[in-house]
Amino acid sequence: MTSDYTQVFQDTDAVEKYETVTYAPDSYASRINERQRNYLRTLVRREFPEHPPVQHDFACGTGRAVRALHGLVREAHGYDTSAEMMAKAADVGSRAYWHQIPMDGPVPSPVTAGFPSLVTIFRLLLNVNDGVRDRALAFAAKALPHRGSGLLVVENHGNAGSLRHLRARRHDGERWFAELSHEQVERLLARHGFEIVERRGFSMLTPSLHDHRVARIADAVGRRLPGTDGYAVNVLYTARRVHA
Repeated sequence: MTSDYTQVFQDTDAVEKYETVTYAPDSYASRINERQRNYLRTLVRREFPEHPPVQHDFACGTGRAVRALHGLVREAHGYDTSAEMMAKAADVGSRAYWHQIPMDGPVPSPVTAGFPSLVTIFRLLLNVNDGVRDRALAFAAKALPHRGSGLLVVENHGNAGSLRHLRARRHDGERWFAELSHEQVERLLARHGFEIVERRGFSMLTPSLHDHRVARIADAVGRRLPGTDGYAVNVLYTARRVHA
């Protein structure tokens, strides 16, 4: 099943803009990416102390999640519908085995690894339809068939409970951006046999506020307080399969 979002990144200009503009140094997205990188590296060291996992990055794009874990995984595999994205990933130094997958049809199968796995799904769920979301989680379930297989980390970069949502309400409730609630993500994961074991927020600011010094200080303080992840715009969910 396709979506407008998956079609966008078949274009090399769109791919270049994504890598050099959206993730320009010190941009809103790159700051969040650095925090996520630190979280992922701490997570892997903690959860896989003896045997480095094999990373399966679904909708890998330019390999940002792959680069975040360089040196901490046994090997990495990136899966994407866009050959242009994966070519850019290799060009910017992401080290992985790249696998182009079809936009629809049977759920792709992960490469057989024989070691604990870490499945990462970043910047996908928000801007695609339910069919694409289910396809991604069905892939994760294949890579992680039981509780001891490893971990899944999923990104929601448009939390419906965030301050961005409150801003939308001030415009007569008209929403001009995509959103997913914590409950929607939880139901999606549960439908494929996953339970959330950790939730972490990475910014409560909207892009328009990320250069505002006072707002950035308040955000840094807020992110350290218990329970504030529920109000973050960008959230990562770490999950395991329910059954042994």
